Amino acid sequence: MNWNKLKKQHKLILGLIFDLLGFVSFIFPPFDFVWAPLSGYLMTKLYEGKKGKIAGIFVFIEEALPFLDIVPTFTIMWMYTYWNQSSVDSREQ
Repeated sequence: MNWNKLKKQHKLILGLIFDLLGFVSFIFPPFDFVWAPLSGYLMTKLYEGKKGKIAGIFVFIEEALPFLDIVPTFTIMWMYTYWNQSSVDSREQ
């Protein structure tokens, strides 16, 4: 699967699902040992380049630290990527 070629709506849906998976650790705390590195990897696959790597590190740290799982990192990254892009596109016209 080519993660970078997914449509932006699909990335949003995946991001929402991944953010919800982060809440599992409130019920089952050991889940963070698996989810933190996996979420970092998934972030780098969804968003290429430097911003994807930085977001991957950020989401890894956020998921690994207790009580920060409430932050919807994947959704925030989607908004940063696509809302930022749409504002740049509108300025160019």
